[in-house]
Amino acid sequence: MDTLLPRLCVVLPLAGRLDPATLVPHAKDLWLEIGFGAGEHLAAQAHTHPDVAVLGAEVFENGIAKLLAAIDRDGLANVRLFVDDARLLLACLPDRSLGRAFILYPDPWPKERHKKRRIVAPETLDQLARTLRPGAELRVATDDADYAAWIDAALAGRADFVELARVEGDWPNRPADWPATRYEQKAVAAGRLPRFFRLARRA
Repeated sequence: MDTLLPRLCVVLPLAGRLDPATLVPHAKDLWLEIGFGAGEHLAAQAHTHPDVAVLGAEVFENGIAKLLAAIDRDGLANVRLFVDDARLLLACLPDRSLGRAFILYPDPWPKERHKKRRIVAPETLDQLARTLRPGAELRVATDDADYAAWIDAALAGRADFVELARVEGDWPNRPADWPATRYEQKAVAAGRLPRFFRLARRA
């Protein structure tokens, strides 16, 4: 962690926007995962898409250490990390710089007085709408029924995102290119049904 993290860690500029081309020079696209947990999903996406720079934001040291171990083990050269509040990173990304974004099983902050801390909020969605290119996909998952309703409410009436493939019975099914996480497996084992949201940035 002491040697690999400094090489992969993204430092925000003191002024202006971050230049995505400086992260992984050979990359043809930039994807962002907000709160990558133990990093299984991020590592899987990076392995499957070596020509994509996969940027992960996380603050918890255990999760960062687990992802670093996977990066080292699998020789993933296209991962970069931001070890602070993802909203700071989003604010520094250029307009239309992201080809895909993920928010998987964020902290539900279940107490009423804590709900203002939820990452899926109008301010975050505004920044994602700014940084995602037209047609780019936003994927969100939660196993918390109240948070799922919250996400529905946050998306209602937004003209900048359109839901993809929402049909009856669609939500329990995860797309084949959406790897499961250990958290998801634990949730299913505990009887909590994950809810999967797939959204596209409107042109």
